[in-house]
Amino acid sequence: MKTKTKLDAVFEEAFPVPFDEKSKFVFFSDIHRGDDSLSDEFGRNRHIYSHALNDYTYIEVGDGDELWEHKKYSTICTAHASVFQKLKLFYDKGRMLMLFGNHNIQLSNPDYVSENLYSYYNVYGQTKVELFPGIVPHEALILTHRKTGQKIFVVHGHQGDFMNDQMWWLSHIFIRYGWRFMHNVGIKYAARPATSRAKRHRIEKNYDKWIRINKTMLICGHTHRAKFPADNELPYFNTGCCMHPRGITCIEITNDMISLVAWNMASNLDGMLYIKRTVLRGPEPILKFDEKTQIKET
Repeated sequence: MKTKTKLDAVFEEAFPVPFDEKSKFVFFSDIHRGDDSLSDEFGRNRHIYSHALNDYTYIEVGDGDELWEHKKYSTICTAHASVFQKLKLFYDKGRMLMLFGNHNIQLSNPDYVSENLYSYYNVYGQTKVELFPGIVPHEALILTHRKTGQKIFVVHGHQGDFMNDQMWWLSHIFIRYGWRFMHNVGIKYAARPATSRAKRHRIEKNYDKWIRINKTMLICGHTHRAKFPADNELPYFNTGCCMHPRGITCIEITNDMISLVAWNMASNLDGMLYIKRTVLRGPEPILKFDEKTQIKET
């Protein structure tokens, strides 16, 4: 299925989220929480990630969990219990929205979700732990501004990527029963968008085409490449990921302003380590990007 056709269908079914100038969102994607083994690339950044979850509505833009490599969701929950405890605080306050991506597409199945995400069995404590009772992961969101009517389309980004969308099950088998073991010794999957420049650029080009036709600002993940559009570009934003060796990236929207933000470890003059927040791009008014789309079409 072509990217445009798939995105059009997903856009029509996207879950609506109204917002205004008082809303505060943080968008994280491609966290890939694993089992805390050598192959778990999130493990080294989990404390940075947990610290970055401040007073926002948390939106997870797909691939939060690495379910291609790991069969049991409870394994991931147990390995990163402190992270899930913090996410539960957001969920219990009604400040968490979760999308599924290609690496956790199992969350599109309501039976899987009720069995694994409502609660999980902690093998260390040998107890059943409540997690996200009643949660409904979505494929996409439509954020609509209550005053201006501006729409922001939020989707993981694998839609229309043949091997990660229609053929996800084949890629999943290859990763779990083949590449997973090579991953343990540090070899990365060369065909994924994160490591294939040609694949990454093709995905971004296809999404630009969709934005140009639909005149809608878009936030996604999937490619692992953080993106904040320049003045002459269409409003395609990418959160980046939480798997890089030296930190994580995200998108923030506060006071109707949008920013691309990085979090990493740094040291002060006394040699003390601390977690540093750096604004890479922005903040800029979100309305600017709505106007930019319209200008592109005239």
